[in-house]
Amino acid sequence: MNIMEDGPSLIWGVVCILLLISSLAARRLPLGYIAKAGLAWVAIFAALFAIFSFRFEFLGVWERVKADIAGTGGQTISGEAIELRRQDDGHYWLQANINGKPVRFMIDSGATITAVNANTASETGIEVDANGYPIILNTANGRVAAKRGVARSLSIGPHNIQNHQVVVSDSFGDVNVLGMNFLDSMASWKVEANMMVLQP
Repeated sequence: MNIMEDGPSLIWGVVCILLLISSLAARRLPLGYIAKAGLAWVAIFAALFAIFSFRFEFLGVWERVKADIAGTGGQTISGEAIELRRQDDGHYWLQANINGKPVRFMIDSGATITAVNANTASETGIEVDANGYPIILNTANGRVAAKRGVARSLSIGPHNIQNHQVVVSDSFGDVNVLGMNFLDSMASWKVEANMMVLQP
């Protein structure tokens, strides 16, 4: 807090409190009532002064809460780069749009191809090759059968990837994973000090 800049505001607040107390005293109210009223107004002015002084910090907290609710916590777009902060579960999460609809993905460099659960594929209009032979994938939960599909549009902010190849299965649970075929579509990507930076 800068005392020189906030000094006039502090003085003005003290003057207002003194005027209020003087007004109450002029009405010949009991001394105890005047003291309680004065303390109440001091507390109100102090709270307002604190809110004003820390308004930028409060705004930052609010922006963080909004980002967490929207699923974009830890995700920023700086120029052309997409920056992701490692989350408490140790993973990097990315909010993307599949065919214009928001989907939260975990980024996994150990996965060969982007994996989408059946519900997400249906909700976002991913084109699934229902007639093709299923492929067998080795996952953390064992071997699962999946079908190939195509996301016509996968976008993050202004960045758009067209005809992104995916696999779809009921066995993926609620998690959607961006694999190496997504990372390979980037011009570059790196991880430094708990930050992943994607450069489309």
